Amino acid sequence: MIEELDNLVQKIASSAAKGKNKSPQIQRETGGESSAKFRTPGGLYQITDDMKQKCYIWGTRLKEDADGNTNEYEEMCTLIGQGEYILMRMNLVSLQAKSDIESQIVSAICLILNQKNEKRFQEQIYCLPPDIVCMAVSDHPNGEFVSPKTKKEFRVEAYPSFIPFIDRKKLTSHPYIFAPVCHSGHWWLWLINTRKRKCHILDPLHKRAPSDERKDINKFTGYVFSRLITYAGGKPLQKGENEKKIKSSYVKISGQKTSYDCAIYEEVDHYRVEYASRILFSEMNRERDRAIRESSAIRLSKPSSVLLSPFCQINSADIETA
Repeated sequence: MIEELDNLVQKIASSAAKGKNKSPQIQRETGGESSAKFRTPGGLYQITDDMKQKCYIWGTRLKEDADGNTNEYEEMCTLIGQGEYILMRMNLVSLQAKSDIESQIVSAICLILNQKNEKRFQEQIYCLPPDIVCMAVSDHPNGEFVSPKTKKEFRVEAYPSFIPFIDRKKLTSHPYIFAPVCHSGHWWLWLINTRKRKCHILDPLHKRAPSDERKDINKFTGYVFSRLITYAGGKPLQKGENEKKIKSSYVKISGQKTSYDCAIYEEVDHYRVEYASRILFSEMNRERDRAIRESSAIRLSKPSSVLLSPFCQINSADIETA
């Protein structure tokens, strides 16, 4: 669902502007980012589409030494904002074609969007990093309010490692919250209107809850969002026992045909390449200079367009490093 964020942000921002009888002033990010330039100690680099593809290869490539050990635990990115959010190579590897994207990747994108110096993110829209929600759903796999694992109800305080990455001010002040959720490898997105206390679900695979289990998970997830808002100092989405009965309506969107077919492979793979570079080349990344330097050193012996094929597996034989 992370590929839906930009489109949703644009629509919400435009609607908000129209509501004030003003023309929207927000420009959609397009090819401009492709030609962005960054200066590092090593020189001036231009971030072209080819550079993004090299970054994707560098970030998602696993190496194995003579003893059979891999570099999957290598720290690749440290986002500096509300604390230090660290991504390892194993997290970036989840961006490979047909792999389930890990919550850490989606959280990184949320953190980067929330730090953008734009009105839509500073005043209107808050992208909630999914770490706590995904952990909570894992601990309550069928939407039980009492976890079969811990024998306890959900409490925000039970996830102290992720609390620092929640912006309490934005969570309670912004009119819209975008909240990605993952269960059994499938992602969907909650859109929460905090002013009207209404919740909507955007699911690329389902137009309605596909089962009673999903209905229970949705109710539990709504409760988690309400508890997070309350923890941050805001008002719950519902009061009392109704907080465990929060309703959410499904919004019709174009999406996947099956659980394993992402409708348009090329488009989905484009986003995997794009978000690898957005994370690693972000100004928030303390290791950005290294990412640019290492990516620049890669030479592809195959045409770059091959990267967009989900059936293409790149290995060391396909890559030359200077």
